[in-house]
Amino acid sequence: MPCRFAVPIQENGVPALIFFTAVDQGKGSSMPIDSTTIAVLAVLFVSTLVRAVFGFGNALIAMPLLAMTAIGMKTATPLVALIAAILALAILVKDWRIIDFKSTWRLLIGTLAGMPLGLLLLKGPHENTGKIILALIIMGFSLYSLFRPKLFFLKREWASYPFGFLAGILGSAYNSNGPPVVIYGTLRKWPPYSFRANLQGYFFPANLIIIVSHGLGGLWTPAVGWYFFLSLPAVLLSMWIGNRLNRMIPQGHFDRYIHIILIMVGALLFIRTVWI
Repeated sequence: MPCRFAVPIQENGVPALIFFTAVDQGKGSSMPIDSTTIAVLAVLFVSTLVRAVFGFGNALIAMPLLAMTAIGMKTATPLVALIAAILALAILVKDWRIIDFKSTWRLLIGTLAGMPLGLLLLKGPHENTGKIILALIIMGFSLYSLFRPKLFFLKREWASYPFGFLAGILGSAYNSNGPPVVIYGTLRKWPPYSFRANLQGYFFPANLIIIVSHGLGGLWTPAVGWYFFLSLPAVLLSMWIGNRLNRMIPQGHFDRYIHIILIMVGALLFIRTVWI
């Protein structure tokens, strides 16, 4: 009998994520590669490429696009969190020496406080509300990044707690903890050479916490395991390409194009959720 990838049902309370084997057709709970799987892999490849080049942005691209596929938000959210942790670690290994840990640990404390609210929002019955919120976040952040209004300088370190709190809500619900942290770093005038490193110093531990919270919240499903392991080759290839593009592309021009695309994606998600 031909062999197909499958993810057995969770057993004895052990997260199904760790079970991912090939079995004969007709045995187990098989999940063949179809058009949805191809779409998911394509989205993860492109979003990983953006993260590898700029240090952030994979969830902003991946979440609205995955939300428009058949997998839904409850599968997309833990899947993107797993991918984001790998990406943050890869960048962190290179840049950890220039991280401003005084800011990142305060952001993390705020994030921990906000995560339970995000999980309640994600597990609630109003998924369309979540999609609308995500679309508005993406469009608002991209408009901010394009026009960069002249904002005040944030002098107080304690301000990291409310920014971290908001990031915790958005991160555990929609993997969109990036915008509050990026805006905080901008207000704190993080220097360009450490901006990317500081983001990873926050993203990696925050993503680990988010992943654990997803597991405790029952979001680790066979579908998440299937898409995660299947996407690893595409993600690794995209990281390799992105690291090279990071040294070649004029970042200002490319960054502008990315945010224009994000505005279009956010608008499409909003229109599709509200009117279609």
